[in-house]
Amino acid sequence: MENIYHQIYNQIKISKNILLVTHDAPDGDALASACLMIELMESLAKPHIAYCYDEPPRQFNFLPHIEKIISDKNFNFAEFDLIIALDCGGINRTKLADEISGRAKNQSIIDIDHHPKLDDYADLELRDPRAAATTEVLYNFLKANRIKINKNIANCVLTGILTDTANFLYPSTSQQTVEIASEMLVKGAKMPQIMENTWRNKSLNSMKLWGKAMSRLKINSEYNFASSILTLEEIAESGADEEELEGIAGFISNLDNVKGIIFLREQPNGVVKGSLRTSRRDIDVSLLARQLNGGGHAKASGFKIEGRLEETRSGWKII
Repeated sequence: MENIYHQIYNQIKISKNILLVTHDAPDGDALASACLMIELMESLAKPHIAYCYDEPPRQFNFLPHIEKIISDKNFNFAEFDLIIALDCGGINRTKLADEISGRAKNQSIIDIDHHPKLDDYADLELRDPRAAATTEVLYNFLKANRIKINKNIANCVLTGILTDTANFLYPSTSQQTVEIASEMLVKGAKMPQIMENTWRNKSLNSMKLWGKAMSRLKINSEYNFASSILTLEEIAESGADEEELEGIAGFISNLDNVKGIIFLREQPNGVVKGSLRTSRRDIDVSLLARQLNGGGHAKASGFKIEGRLEETRSGWKII
């Protein structure tokens, strides 16, 4: 890994124009990773653009440089000699798959992530599935290259860790994760501000939506798997955003004595999104996610299926 850290830093230093990209429907780790890299680009005086297909949710407005992440693809991809993909489990989640696949010979791709590998598209890959968040991977990259961690970077690292571990709740939290978080606090990260914006930020309507999901919670006795759903109409009426919905799956995963949970919710354009969670050491929900053309971690994975939810006598199904 040490050699990869140095190779990536050297590639950044010799590049003339850099594109930072993270995944669609960005979460806290994705946005914090992008903001951390913007901070690094500016410290190196490197021309760059940070792109995300979807606009960042408003609760992450506290992150440094968040306003510099653009969602309009009004740039010329060919002008970049280096593209850095952050927190993208697969190339399709960048929403730049065609551009990346058809890149010119003088364009290099770096993939920095903590998800299991799905695509082989990068020239340099920094991947550590043992890490709790991509910002934890970036922390190790910074340390290996002796890059100073200032308050902005500390806030980014801690935000990624807190949001991707549900405040140290998920099994992905390791001793190193906690030690890094502690160091970030010493370096000026504002944990109360992060918590206030990412956890204590639920509106009355979104809390009612959580209640509806809880009321639909059922356990399949044959597989000892819990499930719940939300329809597109219910989500639209609540006004809840993507990040608030992601929190539902994490909360349901606290259910005791089940092998895991699946949370299904309708999205616009005839798509159903599924979130899979487990706290069991002997269960790998990513195996099911991959069968459904999704992916993720052993304890937290997801997928998308074309269709809609319909209630039947035996329960809900995707049609």
